Amino acid sequence: MDSHLTTGRTSSPTSEQISESIPTGLRTVAGYTWRLLIVLAGIAVVLSGLNTLFPVAAALFFALLVTAWTGPVMRLFERVLPKVVSMILALIVIAAGVFAILTVVIRATINEGANLANAMTVGFEQIRIWLTTGPLKLSTDQFQNLIDQIKSFGQAIAKDLAGNVFGAVSSLGTLIIASSVFLFGVIFFLMTPDKIWNWLLSWFPSKSRTFVDTSGRIFWESVAGYTRGIVVIALLDAILVYIGLLVLRVPLAPALAAVVFLGAFIPVIGAPFATFFAAVVALAECGPTTALLVILLTIAVGSFDGDVLQPLVMGKAVNLHPLAIVVAIAAGGITLGILGALVAVPLAGGFYGIAKYATGRDPEHPLPTETMTTQAARQPGIADAEHGQPAPASSSTDADAEDPGLSR
Repeated sequence: MDSHLTTGRTSSPTSEQISESIPTGLRTVAGYTWRLLIVLAGIAVVLSGLNTLFPVAAALFFALLVTAWTGPVMRLFERVLPKVVSMILALIVIAAGVFAILTVVIRATINEGANLANAMTVGFEQIRIWLTTGPLKLSTDQFQNLIDQIKSFGQAIAKDLAGNVFGAVSSLGTLIIASSVFLFGVIFFLMTPDKIWNWLLSWFPSKSRTFVDTSGRIFWESVAGYTRGIVVIALLDAILVYIGLLVLRVPLAPALAAVVFLGAFIPVIGAPFATFFAAVVALAECGPTTALLVILLTIAVGSFDGDVLQPLVMGKAVNLHPLAIVVAIAAGGITLGILGALVAVPLAGGFYGIAKYATGRDPEHPLPTETMTTQAARQPGIADAEHGQPAPASSSTDADAEDPGLSR
């Protein structure tokens, strides 16, 4: 009787049996999903902390940018001068260059600001006449609504910029603290970068330090290369537009070139948006034919920028597709406003470089052999995407089982 009941009893499935009944594809997607959620949660915690300490974080970030500009000049001086003297001279050279550029931009804007505003008003009036009397037949109310939306957009950008610049330093004490962090950050980043980086590395497990070290250097090379390159590209864009406007005899060329210079700091969309104002001025002062030629000039400069200048100046610093750049700018703008739009591209380029390295897709920075072996051992039977052959289904070592991180 008891044996009959025992043999007739249905045993409950084990966890292994339940796991095996789940399709392999679903298990893979679920594994990536929960890992991605943990990473995003960690990023959210870090961003929340940075938001709380925004003045300090911003000061350190801008100190890194100044370090990226000053480092090459300092190394040049360091060939013949002591390190401290080289740093001081390099900072003087960079400060003088920034001051000269800002002087030219501000002077052109102030000297021709009123004329530029009048020309823009006349140009928009001609556009209004064409839109209301031309093929589109817009009503006056519809056009006014369009103008109001453009004004609201411009005012929002201006308020956002002012809020990012002055909101974080609303008090004198915050300004002093942020300035001190910035100043000392620049000095120590230039004088003892290796000591600072090695100290940071010392907090990571020994097996993952090689990976973290290479990832950090890839990130820094991307951000530094972009930071140096974008200034050169913005200057060249402004010079090319200035020469083109002089050839086309468009008035207010210096002020328009200054607008293009500022707009070029937002890649892909900044310079074309800035040269739109040049087309409006050309329409007001020289007629529709010259305005069309200015638009063609914008397209030519944009193509030269994307196809020649950026690969030549930046190299592989930011190897992102234009669509990815636009998405990064949009995400940065939504998150941190105009400041986020400015820093989104170098940060995206740096994280993309780390992602390529972490997945073994960077031929210039191959993963350590032990790391690749560990990854292959944990995913037996999965095809190697790089070589088109199945990875060996070897078992992981005890050390790998104990340490789920990337080995050295």
